[in-house]
Amino acid sequence: MIGNPSDWVIIIIVALILFFGTSKIPELFRSMGRAIGEFKKGRLEAEMEMQQMQQPINAAITQQGDKVAELQKQIEELQKQLEQLKKQQEVQTQKQQ
Repeated sequence: MIGNPSDWVIIIIVALILFFGTSKIPELFRSMGRAIGEFKKGRLEAEMEMQQMQQPINAAITQQGDKVAELQKQIEELQKQLEQLKKQQEVQTQKQQ
């Protein structure tokens, strides 16, 4: 009997009219609209604050990433130099024999 959503809407409307009267309903919905607007405004402000807080963190992460890449390049260069030194040492040991 009352399984349909439209039936629930009708029951709620009738209950509102009975409890608040016809003059209070527009006022009630107006205040609900203001509350929803304030909620959305607060949510947007919170999201903006979160984005502002994440910007320095993201900048720090990219700086660390750059440092890591630079260190990896230095390690590769040092490994190449080590290999060259090993080759030179082998050549010198072969010349001595």
